[in-house]
Amino acid sequence: MRNIRPLGALLLALVLGLAAAAYAASWLQQQSASNTLQVIVAQRDLQMGTRLQPDMLQTLAWPKAAAIQDPLTTLDQAVGRVIHMPVLRGEPLLQSKLAPIGEKGGLSSVLAPGQRAVTVKVNEIVGVAGFALPGNFVDVMVNTPDSQNQPVSKIVIERIQVLAVAQDVSTNESKPRVVNAVTLQVSPQQAEQIDLARSVGTLSLVLRSHSDNISVQTAGARKLDLLPQAATVLVAPVAPKRPAPAPRPRAVQPVPPEPPAPIAVPPSPEPARLEVIRGLSLSQE
Repeated sequence: MRNIRPLGALLLALVLGLAAAAYAASWLQQQSASNTLQVIVAQRDLQMGTRLQPDMLQTLAWPKAAAIQDPLTTLDQAVGRVIHMPVLRGEPLLQSKLAPIGEKGGLSSVLAPGQRAVTVKVNEIVGVAGFALPGNFVDVMVNTPDSQNQPVSKIVIERIQVLAVAQDVSTNESKPRVVNAVTLQVSPQQAEQIDLARSVGTLSLVLRSHSDNISVQTAGARKLDLLPQAATVLVAPVAPKRPAPAPRPRAVQPVPPEPPAPIAVPPSPEPARLEVIRGLSLSQE
């Protein structure tokens, strides 16, 4: 009897401990469920224009403290939709990353509202040596004769996004690719400008930074801008040489006449004297 009481107390303590653990687990599960949200994430990296399939997606508990805007919470919301931007593995799918319902995929699904896609023929030089990759931004420069039939190079459109190189829309590659065509996302007016520019001159792409949003207005470059000093020598009119002025006649100062030489006056002759001898003395009279 004495051995049964300690055993009963031990069993009671064990039951109470299990009950407390189950209650704590249930409470923690409720707290976790109230602090998280089930969202749909990508199981692998997805390229823009991809139509979503069930094997590409999974459900993940996302903490409500790290709030995200308009996430997809069920597979039915995602399956069959097309993404218009790249999605990385484990990244939540948002409504802003999906093309409108009804899009069949491809390049048209990645176009922003009101934008158009225009393809420009390029080569190794025009295509920035292959560094104009999908997702980059470029300026469009045209070389054409001006109103005076002088060649001019001018940037006509700034900050245009590259949608695809050849038929590839992947933005994961960073290695340069030399292709023969680049597709750009432009407005309808810019599409008209590009079509006119390639019919009247030659186009070139100028790569720019993602963070550069400043528009720069230029007057274009001409031959005179390449050789400004030579242009100054050729264009500046040559002034005619003036005849050397005739020398002025010097004023001749009159030379004063030399004074006449003094006339020498001969000395007057001494008067004649008479010598008289008287005895031993001699006198003159």
